[in-house]
Amino acid sequence: MTGALPVPAPSPASTPFWDATRRHELTVQRCESCTRLVWYPRFVCPHCGGSSLVWEKMSGDGTVYAVSVHHRAAIPPLADKVPYSVVLVDLDEGVRLMSNVFGPPPAVGDRVTVAWVPLEDGRNLAVFEPK
Repeated sequence: MTGALPVPAPSPASTPFWDATRRHELTVQRCESCTRLVWYPRFVCPHCGGSSLVWEKMSGDGTVYAVSVHHRAAIPPLADKVPYSVVLVDLDEGVRLMSNVFGPPPAVGDRVTVAWVPLEDGRNLAVFEPK
C-alpha cells in the first residue's frame, strides 16, 4: 500500500479485539446472559442489557451481505488498491461485520474468509478475500 494505514486507537472496550489481531484471530463478544453475539465491542449487551460479555474466536468465514465498490481511494494509503470493496459480511457464527475486500469485487452471496493486513504497530486489520 502507498503509505501507512491510519491505525485506530483501541478503546477500553475494543482492546481485547485488537490484541487478538496480533495473533491473526478474529474475535467477537458473546453475552453470557442471553448468549447472543455482540458486535461492535462494548461493555453492555445491546440485546438484553447484560454486562457479562466474553470474547470468542470466530472462524473468519462468511457470506457477503452487501458490497460497495470504490473506484477512488478514500485515503491516500489505499490509492494502489482501487478498485476495492467495502463489504458487510455475515459471519457463519451469526454476526455482521463491515470490512474490505481488496482485488476483484465480490458479489452479494459470495463466500469469503478473513485475511490480515499488517499495521505498523504489530496489530493487523481484518479484511476479507474470496473463499
